[in-house]
Amino acid sequence: MAAPGRRAAMLFRAVLGVRQLGPDAARGWVTGLSSLLDCQRRCVSCFAGAAFSGPRLASASRRYGQSSALDRFLGLSQPDSSLTSHPPAVSIHRDEQDLLLVHRPDMPENPRVLRVVLLGAPNAGKSTLSNQLLGRKVFPVSKKVHTTRCQALGIITEKEAQVILLDTPGLISPVKQKRHHLELSLLEDPWKSMESADMVVVLVDVSDKWTRNQLSPQVLQCLTQFSQVPSILVMNKVDCLKQKSILLELTAALTEGVVNGKKLKMREAVRSQAGTHCPGPAAKGPNSQSVGGPQKIGWPHFQEIFMLSALSQEDVKILKQYLLAQARPGPWEFHSGVLTSQTPEEICANTIREKLLEHLPQEIPYNVQQRTVVWEEGPSGELVIEQKLLVPKESHVKILIGPKGHLISQIAQEVGRDLMDIFLCDVRLRLSVKLLK
Repeated sequence: MAAPGRRAAMLFRAVLGVRQLGPDAARGWVTGLSSLLDCQRRCVSCFAGAAFSGPRLASASRRYGQSSALDRFLGLSQPDSSLTSHPPAVSIHRDEQDLLLVHRPDMPENPRVLRVVLLGAPNAGKSTLSNQLLGRKVFPVSKKVHTTRCQALGIITEKEAQVILLDTPGLISPVKQKRHHLELSLLEDPWKSMESADMVVVLVDVSDKWTRNQLSPQVLQCLTQFSQVPSILVMNKVDCLKQKSILLELTAALTEGVVNGKKLKMREAVRSQAGTHCPGPAAKGPNSQSVGGPQKIGWPHFQEIFMLSALSQEDVKILKQYLLAQARPGPWEFHSGVLTSQTPEEICANTIREKLLEHLPQEIPYNVQQRTVVWEEGPSGELVIEQKLLVPKESHVKILIGPKGHLISQIAQEVGRDLMDIFLCDVRLRLSVKLLK
């Protein structure tokens, strides 16, 4: 055991190293600091921090880079910059983000707009697809269900077209909502989104052999109630299928063999490959009948079918171009510098929760409460965040901290990297774990 004076000096040097040595040297300081304080053995709280920086900062005069939302708002983007190649960053300041959200859209002479709702069962890949379409990871993604807890907007702006993505929670039944004590937003938000939708994208996880053979009753009910809204089917995770011939059976079941009012020719569907879309025949007429009843397992009014992997940029690019082409004449709703309607604090909290869901077992991550203690800009323009993670049991504290503080350190590092890509600035994150009293 080191003497108190020596330990204090070591602690001072460890903290000083974060400020002087830069991010590469700072990444390993957390583990050493946790071991030095021995806090995981002697108290019910642990401290973890991570600092990140990178070459993404294009100009010393700007915090967020040339393609940031703030630069576009002020008109400081490079003349040859392209909306397609550089999605805007999100400001680290809530007031700047709020100002941009209400600012008059900088739309061209002939603007077009499309509001798209993504529907599907929990864990179908809606947020993964949304992030790929946007070009930045602004929505939380996890293998566990109910990662998305409420509706959030993502905005794609290219040339004269603007596509507004409404990333909704997975559709659930009222019984499940009550049984698992889930937020009411998980039940209500998808339905509210449909009221203003121009198009609905129904996502089906074809790798899940238990659910892939039919649309969920909640999805069918939503499609039936809003049958006037054009819809397309996206069969996701096709890369996980060993036998591609299964796609033929699934297509027939999920569409009832009908696309755009015409019977689907299965011999044409055989030629469909992952990353391609199967255009339907002539558009269905206005007198198409709605489909209802518990015996239905598919929806015969899809206008298009896409087979893709949401993790593949090439696959998603085809869908993105289709959505942009479907945009209708009308005024934009947002400035071209807006990427999401979320506040920076919400993005941070969701990103941390995503990592908790990924790294913690069973129901533990769902019981963690998050409280942001510090959110400020540092002396060098970096974002400094401190958040407390409150858990109901002391055993959960030990699990979240991990052996020698490794788990909480890993979570902090992963969150920091994601936030740096969203905000395009250096990020220094501190996480502390405490017992909820």
